[in-house]
Amino acid sequence: MCFEYRTQNPFGVLGVSPSSTQSSKFPEYQMPSVTWDVVQGKKEELGNRVKICDYLKSLGIIPDELESLELPSTIEVMSECVEFLQKLGFTIDDIIPVLGYLERIGIARSNLSEFVKHYPQVLHASVIVELAPVVKFLRGLDVEKQDIGYGLQKYPELLGFKLEGTMSTSVAYLVSLDVNPIDIGPMVTQHPYFLGMRVGTMIKPLVDYLVSLGLPKKILVRMLEKRAYILGYNLEETVKPNIDCLISFGIRREFLGSAIAQFPQILGLPLKAKLSSQQYFFNLKLKIDPEGFARVIERMPQIVSLNQQVILKPVEFLLGRGISSEDVAKMVVKCPQLVALQVELMKNSYYFFKSEMGRPLKELVEFPEYFRYSLGN
Repeated sequence: MCFEYRTQNPFGVLGVSPSSTQSSKFPEYQMPSVTWDVVQGKKEELGNRVKICDYLKSLGIIPDELESLELPSTIEVMSECVEFLQKLGFTIDDIIPVLGYLERIGIARSNLSEFVKHYPQVLHASVIVELAPVVKFLRGLDVEKQDIGYGLQKYPELLGFKLEGTMSTSVAYLVSLDVNPIDIGPMVTQHPYFLGMRVGTMIKPLVDYLVSLGLPKKILVRMLEKRAYILGYNLEETVKPNIDCLISFGIRREFLGSAIAQFPQILGLPLKAKLSSQQYFFNLKLKIDPEGFARVIERMPQIVSLNQQVILKPVEFLLGRGISSEDVAKMVVKCPQLVALQVELMKNSYYFFKSEMGRPLKELVEFPEYFRYSLGN
């Protein structure tokens, strides 16, 4: 019987016969078996892969170039795919040079299938007439060579844009705002989508609206240079509703520009939910009323996204030094940055204040900004 078992098990390394009682005693240590069907399936799969590669070679395609791609399971399905592409107007001479070019400009071979899936039109593009000029245009914007592939994977549709169209006008408008030309490249790498945005309907209305809120144009330009993603915020659906939300929570209009300059992300957050949660928390835990909370946001808008446990630690430290909750609330309203400080640094500052300076506690309440100064200075 052992001989018969080994004949049926080509991987006879297990060396266990059906009459063995070990597996029944210790089922948890039983090794998985490899069935004959699985072995045959693997052989069939490899055989099909070889046939498909031979078929591709007959079409003039080097299979090595498609090594990372998931090919159809049978030669029949592969043939149908090729015929379908040819009916759409694709030729083998179109497809292979494109794949090779994409790899040369930084699209990793392992990402080619995903890239083509998102932008299949690229297979029908001419490398010389359509793709290379776009890449040359991006290099002319000071996009680093090693960043070309990264940017295109974010926004592959760029390869289909006309140079004299949206891309050129978007760049020209930003430069007219005094965006530094050498910053355009990093902006493209960070947020290439703005190259596909129309100036008249998307970029300019957003810029004009932010300037109308009191945000100085020079500061807005610096914001765009460092955070190009701001250009992607939808004016009507996100930005305007968020500004209305800030006003409804008591933030005064003359402080809107300052709040945006400090924390540009506030334009794109789900703001109503965040403000509601933080306002309730400040009222419950810090005894700060809605008006005081509005002053806090004006002075430190980042608080809308600050973790509540982080906020509590400095507050608990101050309460533990004998400062009343009422005075702590006054300190936070006057200097909201307190709630983002590290407690260890606050301890050092506090003990220096008490032991070296010998000042009364009420002076800390009146001048909470003391905690923001470095003892080294």
